[in-house]
Amino acid sequence: MVRVPLTAEEIKRGQELGAALRVARGARTMVDVALCAGVSVETLRKIETGRSPSPEFFTILRICAELGLSMDSFRRPFGDAPPESALAS
Repeated sequence: MVRVPLTAEEIKRGQELGAALRVARGARTMVDVALCAGVSVETLRKIETGRSPSPEFFTILRICAELGLSMDSFRRPFGDAPPESALAS
């Protein structure tokens, strides 16, 4: 299977998602959040560092639920700053 390369906009969006999740995680360890969310630590690490710019929807749903984030907090036009509510924990 050949994957279509991601656009710069898609890569940026993945990096922004990762940064917002990292901020929301706060002092909690990556291991704690990953285990409680039911995802691997490596998956969470890739998402937080932007190395997985298009993660599976249900993976993000589980991580957001564990961090107390609403999926609505990530609905925004491309290029806009993340909403305050997505970064507050």
